[in-house]
Amino acid sequence: MNIEVLLTEAEIADEFAEAMEARDLPEKFFYWTPLSVRAWKEVAAAADESLRQTWDALARKAADLTKEFGEKVPVISFGAGDGLKDRLILKALREAGREVKYYPVDASQTLLETACAGAEDDDCEALGIKADISSPVHLLLAADVSEAPRLFLMVGNTLGGFDPLDQIKHVAGCLHDGDILVVDVRIDAELEQEPAAEVETRRQFVLAPLAAAGIAPEDGELKFVENKDDRHAGVFLAARRFQTARDLTANVFGRELHMERGERFVLNFRYRFTREAFRWLLTKHAGLKVKGEIPSADGKFVTAICTK
Repeated sequence: MNIEVLLTEAEIADEFAEAMEARDLPEKFFYWTPLSVRAWKEVAAAADESLRQTWDALARKAADLTKEFGEKVPVISFGAGDGLKDRLILKALREAGREVKYYPVDASQTLLETACAGAEDDDCEALGIKADISSPVHLLLAADVSEAPRLFLMVGNTLGGFDPLDQIKHVAGCLHDGDILVVDVRIDAELEQEPAAEVETRRQFVLAPLAAAGIAPEDGELKFVENKDDRHAGVFLAARRFQTARDLTANVFGRELHMERGERFVLNFRYRFTREAFRWLLTKHAGLKVKGEIPSADGKFVTAICTK
């Protein structure tokens, strides 16, 4: 198993301690610790069911989409996670007689190892890249592991975990002529009442990084806040915050962290869009061309196939 490291475990541990001190935890820390990985897999299972038909459809189109690539198809997946979604496309390409090399990109060592091992089990050559995809430099370095044309994947609502106006421009900057980007997002719709079990699963996922620092759910209150993003119509932000209910002290990698009652931690967030806003984001804002769209069967997600 080969993994190229742009973000070391020591660096991410220092960044986690600094983020805890700043009371602001960005996306990468929600997939880092073993507790977070377990919680994410439970949350992802529900979303995977919604998107499974879309990924099956993409797999059927994969060989045709990449027909201009020739025999070799490099697949670079930003925010690959455990790679389960990607493997459907890898398998379809291999069955079509293409030579595939897979480059999963993620900050989580555990998830990268899973993605690489899964691809290798399917007889697909893999090189994992441990990187922070919120970093434009890391994105470019990851993209440069192979020459164009390349198939880029950013699926599983990965884009929604970052500032989409910044992130999509950075991703678009990695594309060259001939490259293809497949990206999906959550579509804005009337929010349904989730089953109690799913609510609790999502709550455990959101609180997992704090739990890794010794902060328990009963130490405060988790709040979900829905807002519009005033930068463009049709862009919505669901933020998560944790407010301490008592004075607390935590030890984070040797740093003693004191928190007073009432302090707030800003946790990760999720963006969602109208379909019109998603098209604007890709075309007018990022300068990409949308060659096709695939809505999920339940209408909760849409996947776009883009070129430079």
